[in-house]
Amino acid sequence: MRIGIICPSEIAFRRFLPALKKTEIEYVGVAYATLNEWFGENVNDASITVIENERRKAETFKETYGGKVFNGYENLLISGEIDAVYLPLPPALHHKWAKCALENGLHVLVEKPSTISLNNTEELVQLAKEKQLALHENYMFVYHSQIEAINKVVQSGAIGEVRLFRVDFGFPDRGKNDFRYNKALGGGALLDCGGYTLKYADLLLGGKAELTAANVLYTDKYDVEIAGSATVKNDKGQVAQVSFGMDNDYRCSIEIWGSLGTLRSGRILTAPEGFVPSYEISKNGKMERFEMRADDAFYKSVCHFKNCIENEAARTQNYNTIVRQSSLLEEFSKLSQKPAKITRLTGDTL
Repeated sequence: MRIGIICPSEIAFRRFLPALKKTEIEYVGVAYATLNEWFGENVNDASITVIENERRKAETFKETYGGKVFNGYENLLISGEIDAVYLPLPPALHHKWAKCALENGLHVLVEKPSTISLNNTEELVQLAKEKQLALHENYMFVYHSQIEAINKVVQSGAIGEVRLFRVDFGFPDRGKNDFRYNKALGGGALLDCGGYTLKYADLLLGGKAELTAANVLYTDKYDVEIAGSATVKNDKGQVAQVSFGMDNDYRCSIEIWGSLGTLRSGRILTAPEGFVPSYEISKNGKMERFEMRADDAFYKSVCHFKNCIENEAARTQNYNTIVRQSSLLEEFSKLSQKPAKITRLTGDTL
């Protein structure tokens, strides 16, 4: 199995390729965009500089990990040198290039979200089905062993009957040049950090989460939603609250409030390789802390992708998983209130 990368992105360099080295999948090379692929006819000196920077980044991939450098995304896809492709592009570009890859008979590992709309996701899934190709959305946190470890604690009855799940994921402003704050590139808190919280809430609720309330917040600084929250429940009446944002104090946590105690854990969605996660259980003022084992969720996600390539049943289940996640994001968008704007409080207004 041979794989190439579209776009010399940071996550491809820092996370994907180290994980890939642990597998039997062969790394062939990375493609940087041509001027036409990124800018069409709107070419100027600045756009030429952008492409040259991308080329230099691609050369760094070659120097560090080997492989070739391909001038152009399409040239990589039609090269005949790969069987699969990894797409760590901004969300608005996922549909176009994943579709192109599938049409060329390539398996696709795409960063989350799969696309920016349910219709586009369903189109990709249908195409993958017709061609019997794997399509995998890289929400890697679900493969970390800490998820199952926390499930077992809850199932053991250690905190009694669950009264509420709460999932939070937010981080400080990354700056206007980050694609997350660019509407044209599929930016916005929902498609970025919000997707994590909804996916985990759905897992906690047995894959039967139904949104009952949703809200997003905007600021004057950006034209995308900067934060959001939601309440979801399942057919048993269990409830999860989620909140997310990308102009926030950092938080990445799960809290499970039970009849006998409360479980809390941080880095639940972003634990890197080698990080030793932990959780604490508090019961009426007394607290105990427990360590879990380190894991490599990115590596395990790549392994799942490989399994989907080789196993039809896994591939089919993965199609359903991708559509399910896209459906949750679509439902949130429909249910969210008319955009609210955050008012910054100052000492004078308090």
